[in-house]
Amino acid sequence: MKQRRILSLWFPRLGAERFLRLERGLPPRAFAVVGEEHNAQVLVSLSVEAEASGLRMGQPLRDARAMCPELDTKLRNRDLDAAFLAVLRRWAAKFSPWVSEERPEGLVIDLTGCAHLFGGEMGLIGEVEADCAHLGVSVRVGVADTVGAAWALARFAGGAGVDAARTGDDINQEARATRSRAAKRRHWVKGGPAPAVTAPEVLRKMQIASPGATRSALAPLPVAALRLEDDTVATLVRLGLRQIGDLAGQPRAALARRFGRHLVQRLDQALGVEPEPVSPARPAVRFAVRLTLPEPVGLIEDIAAAIDRLLTPLGEKLSRAGRGARQVRMECHRSDHTMQVVEIGLARPSASADRIRPLLLMKLDDIDAGFGIDMIRLEARATEPVHSHQHRGHAAAAADGAARLGSEAALDDLIGRIGARVGLESITRFHPADSHIPEKTALIVAAAWAGPADAWPRPGMLRPSEIWRPEMVHAEETSDLPHRFRWRGRDLELCAGLGPERIAPEWWLDDPDWRSGVRDYWRVTTRTGERLWLYYGHGGTMSRGWFCQGSFA
Repeated sequence: MKQRRILSLWFPRLGAERFLRLERGLPPRAFAVVGEEHNAQVLVSLSVEAEASGLRMGQPLRDARAMCPELDTKLRNRDLDAAFLAVLRRWAAKFSPWVSEERPEGLVIDLTGCAHLFGGEMGLIGEVEADCAHLGVSVRVGVADTVGAAWALARFAGGAGVDAARTGDDINQEARATRSRAAKRRHWVKGGPAPAVTAPEVLRKMQIASPGATRSALAPLPVAALRLEDDTVATLVRLGLRQIGDLAGQPRAALARRFGRHLVQRLDQALGVEPEPVSPARPAVRFAVRLTLPEPVGLIEDIAAAIDRLLTPLGEKLSRAGRGARQVRMECHRSDHTMQVVEIGLARPSASADRIRPLLLMKLDDIDAGFGIDMIRLEARATEPVHSHQHRGHAAAAADGAARLGSEAALDDLIGRIGARVGLESITRFHPADSHIPEKTALIVAAAWAGPADAWPRPGMLRPSEIWRPEMVHAEETSDLPHRFRWRGRDLELCAGLGPERIAPEWWLDDPDWRSGVRDYWRVTTRTGERLWLYYGHGGTMSRGWFCQGSFA
């Protein structure tokens, strides 16, 4: 059985280099990607020139501007970064079919039985670095027997990524201005020792752990290489456990009691004691088409013509898969590398261009063409199976079924057009509920995701057209229908009454509105013309008495 080998790829400048790849050929400059963290703008990705200027990850933008006034910045876009990582995952499939993403900046590849196809692990790493250099992406690699060990070597082998927590307990963390060590900390350009530079060949060997040598390869690495939280790393450093070798010799039970099960699990995963599988991303089934335009356009007529050309191939893709679009997204990519997006929803899944086109045309006014649109993309974001209907039997029955389907399609189209304006979630319809309580006999559901009810149960007596929460009626506390009563500050006199209809509460539920016990409902007509729905509560956890709960039209 072959020894399992894992390759970890880390792209430390993924966010910044995604922007820089769009500007190839321009002079290099200090560039950074800015993100929002704790209500402050901080640097989340840096170019090589920005790092050479002394900037660091997590630094506030205002401080970075003071250190490097010529710094160029862009806002972070997590969705585009994730899409770029997915592109790199598809590229990495050339080395092995077993590739998994480690967001936001990493890939994990199971190389078992694949490295010999590229001349061994050294040859494979050389090809990875050559491809990434051609793509304009920085990469660091690590190869080991486990996922955790490969992750640690890719980020910390050769001293990269070492940034121990400053606790003040270590003499090596003494302030730079301390007089006792000021002479020993002279900059290398002023006579101090030159920084150590690791040769590429030596660094590459340090990033590869030989089969069975995982423990010795991880021993000199800092404890942060175990994928631990920052607070846990700071506590370990303060206790003097700075390297994985210091931690590996400690009793597992004591570590679990002090730091929790997570620390022991990460250590065992890195050393191969606990398995950690590589789960490749499932290939996404996409229904998308795009049209690249020779010249930027901005007129609504031009965009509508592009939609007409795209809907036909999109419908063909959906029909071949037996699917119908529920949600369609249109992306209009502008010439200034920005994008305008509109989305529409359908009340019933469909692959027909005639049902999708009117909804998209209603959204064209929301698109700002700017300096022009040079690419339009349509994607069915949400799809559902669509089954063909075949009518058998008598011709009249088939005609009735076709008419019914046609009327439902017209209603669904109407719901889709209204939903394009106000949102599909704002359109609701009633469905029968499984309850004998009058106010619980109907459910409110989204009209776009639920068809009309087949049949409604008929109650024993007529229900009022308007039902509200029970309101107190002042009358004699007897179960006999009162001839006079007071309701909403008015004295009313009985003209006619029909009932009673006895309804018992749902004993398995504690409904606050039904704590009055069993109810006797009456349809009452007063001499002034009101038609009310009164009931007498026989008493439960609440006192007995008369209440009004509805009104008949």
